[in-house]
Amino acid sequence: MNPNHLTSLYFLGRPFSPLYSSAMKLRALLYDKRILTSHDFDVPVISVGNLTMGGTGKTPMVIYLARFLSAQGFKVAIVSRGYRGTAKGRVNIVSDGSQIFMSAQQAGDEPVLISSRLKGVVVATGRNRHLVVDKVIRSFACDVIILDDGFQHLKVKRDIDLVLFDADHFAGTSRVFPGGELREPVSALQRCDTFALTGVSEHNSERADKCEALLQERFEGKPVFRVSSVYVEFIHYVIFPSSIKRSVVALSEIPQNLFAFTGIAQADRFYKMVEQQGIVLKGTKTFIDHHAYQEDDIKDLLRLASKTGANGFITTEKDMVKLSYPHQAPLPFYVPILEYARNGSLESFIINKLKDIFAS
Repeated sequence: MNPNHLTSLYFLGRPFSPLYSSAMKLRALLYDKRILTSHDFDVPVISVGNLTMGGTGKTPMVIYLARFLSAQGFKVAIVSRGYRGTAKGRVNIVSDGSQIFMSAQQAGDEPVLISSRLKGVVVATGRNRHLVVDKVIRSFACDVIILDDGFQHLKVKRDIDLVLFDADHFAGTSRVFPGGELREPVSALQRCDTFALTGVSEHNSERADKCEALLQERFEGKPVFRVSSVYVEFIHYVIFPSSIKRSVVALSEIPQNLFAFTGIAQADRFYKMVEQQGIVLKGTKTFIDHHAYQEDDIKDLLRLASKTGANGFITTEKDMVKLSYPHQAPLPFYVPILEYARNGSLESFIINKLKDIFAS
């Protein structure tokens, strides 16, 4: 959505923010006082979430933690709501760690993307996530659960609560929905264990310093970790009438004049990172977050690329898992694979927390 439109909507919604904020505080209090049921499990649950609406890099963080914990010998399951997926089962197994059973349309784009990046990790979705957690523990003997986008999902008790903030955007307007971008009042952060500032780079290090100082001042004792995004490789896709050919290419092999499109929350960051790789963008097209691509969208993109003289498309992994086209696309698609750089301090924090949990 156009940022100007969002600003207008938030302005109109400002009078209702105190009501929503109070409702969220009451909800959290009812869980804290055990009036509302929060389900506890015999294996550790790690929640990766945020306070703001929009992209803070949760999906790369979930992948990062799952890969790290798997390398430490844990049997990991990732549990997600499956936002915008059509699957209606109480428990939907997206992947058993070796095979992906559902499409992006069925499971939602992020669970399928996560499944495609991780081997040996179970991925499952369901509206009532406590039922999903119970199922993956019993069926797959998982000994660590990662709750994707779980900070507000108080129905599942968590042992480690990690809250992400985007270094560039931070808390946005600092107003609670519908008058701003916060899902809950800032006081809700008292219940988390630690913070991660995502998207930190040499271009925003001073801003990251200020964000970190503010969090440490307001929430003393809760560590703040910084994580940086890097492109580890580029994937070249060619779409045929009944198949898609996929291959890894070097940056030097990618045409410089590309048309970029995406349906993610922080589209401008994606475009900026692509341009920092030396790729010239002939034009861009931004869809709403989690956009479900239709045939007309592909036709429109091909028309725009032709009009601007682009030699191909560049988009995100999250968008690519949703693309389908019944006829051969005359232009190639390029997808940069984004990961977080290793952060030893964050890894040590997670491992030490898990050791304490298993020892108790």
